Amino acid sequence: MRVAEIFERVAGPNAPVRFRAYDGSVSGDPNSEIAVVVRTPVALNYLAQAPGALGITRAYVAGHIDLEGDMYTAMKRMSELALVRGHGPSWPELARLGLSLGWVKFLNRVPPPPEEVQPTRLGVLGRRHSKSRDAAAIHHHYDVSNDFYAMVLGPSMTYTCAVFPEEGASLEQAQAHKYDLVSRKLGLAEGQRLLDVGCGWGGMVVHAAREYGVRAVGVTLSKEQAEFGQKWIAKEGLGDLAEVRHMDYRDVPDGSFDRISSIGLTEHVGQQNVPSYFAELHAKLKPGGRLLNHCITRPRNDMPAMFADGVINRYVFPDGELEGPGWLQTRMNDAGFEIRHQENLREHYALTLRRWCANLDANWDTAVAMVGEGRARVWRLYMAGCVLGFERNVVQLHQILGVKLDGADARMPLRPAFEPEPR
Repeated sequence: MRVAEIFERVAGPNAPVRFRAYDGSVSGDPNSEIAVVVRTPVALNYLAQAPGALGITRAYVAGHIDLEGDMYTAMKRMSELALVRGHGPSWPELARLGLSLGWVKFLNRVPPPPEEVQPTRLGVLGRRHSKSRDAAAIHHHYDVSNDFYAMVLGPSMTYTCAVFPEEGASLEQAQAHKYDLVSRKLGLAEGQRLLDVGCGWGGMVVHAAREYGVRAVGVTLSKEQAEFGQKWIAKEGLGDLAEVRHMDYRDVPDGSFDRISSIGLTEHVGQQNVPSYFAELHAKLKPGGRLLNHCITRPRNDMPAMFADGVINRYVFPDGELEGPGWLQTRMNDAGFEIRHQENLREHYALTLRRWCANLDANWDTAVAMVGEGRARVWRLYMAGCVLGFERNVVQLHQILGVKLDGADARMPLRPAFEPEPR
């Protein structure tokens, strides 16, 4: 049996992509602008060891499978095909198909590509979400290359969902709009102290200090992010108002801040630590202070954690976990926050990711030179997949605003206006 015959058993003879394999066999639509290419038998080894998304990811990241054409379109077509046809052959059926290609070829074990984080490698660093293990997980994803991130994210250096005032807005306009939306929800004003936990490269810190005269402190577990943030602050001439510290948010003193922003940190906290996370942020606020929590969520509270032990956990966000918005809001409320506003921005994250994908594709050769082909492939695959995830409501993005009451006084206007007046 030739490799294309296995593809046809899985995807059907009329798959909306071209398929070709190292043995010269072909299948699918010969006129499709998308091609799936199996370059070596090692791809089959990976699929035998881990049937499904993990095996395909390993083969693609290691270069044994290629996708020619637009990655998003390829993933969309193949996922739609899978939805129509179901899950394809069972494991015993796949085993029989694989054996027809040769027992040794099919069952020979190969190690995962080096870009994959093995659970045992994290385990030696301590229990899940301990400070040492969290620092290692953040280092894996964020200390790749500041130049690489600048190329993908653009000048804002903002690795979280943008908010598009209109669909045609540029990425930079949308990221600035997001920071200003957070600022308005927090009610930032000159003289206040802001803590931005998980501050990344310092975008929110710079925006708050420059646009609102706020004394802003950002904290991150990434040494490279902290160094970049401090240089950015100096370049902007904001050293008297802003700083970015390389430290754990749990080590920041309590009772010191008027406002807290958490933009993309909760995903790294872990479900068992969420109650203490909100309790610690509550303790760091003065009475009347506000917290804006911005994070990726799962659509329902009764769904399993999305990052449990799959592709995203092994290649992108080690130890990442997603919770439902209702569950998060309850834990926030239990910690003492009065909930004042909540909204879902999932369509905005799909638009954000599309811009990032376009930046990566436009600079592909440079990206490979910066971080290596395997790492660049991880990013190409994961970002295109995430566009689909947000479009199809597999994942969401919520902002939840809470207030630490001053007695019974929330210090909120009767009808707050979070969006700017139309021009």
